[in-house]
Amino acid sequence: MSIKAVSDDDFEAEVINSSDPVLVDFWAEWCGPCKSLLPIVEEVAAEMEGKVKVVKINIEEAPNAPTKYGLRGVPTLMLFKDGKVVDTRVGGMPKSQLTDWLADKV
Repeated sequence: MSIKAVSDDDFEAEVINSSDPVLVDFWAEWCGPCKSLLPIVEEVAAEMEGKVKVVKINIEEAPNAPTKYGLRGVPTLMLFKDGKVVDTRVGGMPKSQLTDWLADKV
C-alpha cells in the first residue's frame, strides 16, 4: 500500500469523510526528522493495510489543514476516526512505538 499525498483540496474527502481510520503524516521538505520517519510510516502502512489508511500532507503546500488542527511542529502524526482527531504524536519515533500507538487505537 502506498501512502497517498493529500492537499487542502482533498483533505476532507480523503481524511474527514473516510470510513476507515486515517493516519495523517504532516511533514515538510526541509524537515530532517520527517524524512527519517517516512520509511517507518511506509512500513507500518504496508503492515496495517486494511486496518488504517495512511496519507501525508506537506504543510508548505497545504497550509489550511495544519492551521485548522493547531500544528506546532513537524513531523506530526494525527489519527482520525469518524472525521475527528483521536490522538496526536509530534516528533520522530521508532517503528515499535508507532505500531504500539496505532494498535491501541485502530
